[in-house]
Amino acid sequence: MPPTVDMIVFSHLRWSWVYQRPQHLMTRAAQSRRVFFVEEPICTSVAPHLHMYVADAGVIVVTPYLPAGLSSEFERDLLRGLLAELVEIEKIDEVVLWYFTPSAMPFTVDLAAASVVYDCMDELTGFAGASPALRHYERQLLARSDIVFTGGWSLYEAKRGLHANVHAMPSGVDLEHFRRARGRDGEQASREGARRPRIGYSGVLDERLDLELLHATIADHPEWQFVFAGPVTKIDPATLPTCENVTYLGQVAYDQLPAVLATWDIAWIPFARNEATRFISPTKTPEYLAAGLRVLSTPIQDVVRTWGDDDAVTIVSTPEECGDAIRQSAAAPLTPAQLRRIDETLVHHSWDATWNRMAELMQQASSNVA
Repeated sequence: MPPTVDMIVFSHLRWSWVYQRPQHLMTRAAQSRRVFFVEEPICTSVAPHLHMYVADAGVIVVTPYLPAGLSSEFERDLLRGLLAELVEIEKIDEVVLWYFTPSAMPFTVDLAAASVVYDCMDELTGFAGASPALRHYERQLLARSDIVFTGGWSLYEAKRGLHANVHAMPSGVDLEHFRRARGRDGEQASREGARRPRIGYSGVLDERLDLELLHATIADHPEWQFVFAGPVTKIDPATLPTCENVTYLGQVAYDQLPAVLATWDIAWIPFARNEATRFISPTKTPEYLAAGLRVLSTPIQDVVRTWGDDDAVTIVSTPEECGDAIRQSAAAPLTPAQLRRIDETLVHHSWDATWNRMAELMQQASSNVA
């Protein structure tokens, strides 16, 4: 399979939403091939059509628009037709089908492909609002896939018995991007008089958060400032803490994240232990470290497994442990020697290295099929 073969990607996450694994991987894929990034449909009152635009690194974002109120069968047929139009209009011949979600299977199961890739970045069946049919679609996708990637080691262990060619590909980090957060002393003036330390979280605010831990820790320490950078989804915003020492920034553009992280003293991953977090491998851990921040995380399995022995990462479970760890972390910022060691480690976790390894394995899988 030459690298110039087109790729059609099916994603449950919109391109313009939080910049994460799909964007990092597909911008790299688009350096050597056409990449059509197909989002989930938007149902409105308009006639069925595809909206297309060119995004980062030439990725072509494709959004189906469908009339509202369709039956699942009619929606499936319309999507099949729109996808056929895309293939014809864009003169797509040989193609790699890349799935971030099994939910695209109903309208793509008959689509011819040189190779099929399932990038299981999350266990979507454990997320709030997941369709009961998702497990069935995943079985179909696994049966058709030539290769399966997983977003972390826990997911790999859960999927490796379901397919003969499964590879753990934990999400990487753009080291140089987040290193921009280090040593930004110019931010100090804007923070004079603010509560310190500043404890920050970046990412989606959803059912993965341990709300009980958040409320208790924040209420116990009104002298500290807690900052959340990210959109709220699938939970009621009213369930989040609203104390004076809490700031919600909303969604922050990826380019602006280093400047936001530069104003923090400590980074936080306050995830609950539930079905939505059982298999996750948070991308934010290496991003926080690259930004030069000490990290506090609840005992998420992949965080403990990968970073639990790192002296820059502290595992905490209770509000009391959070409080103690924040005090200790604030009193001992990372030293230049620790930052050098972190950089040496993170080089091996780069998105470039991750994509290059994926591309190599895809080539091998395609050769085996041929």
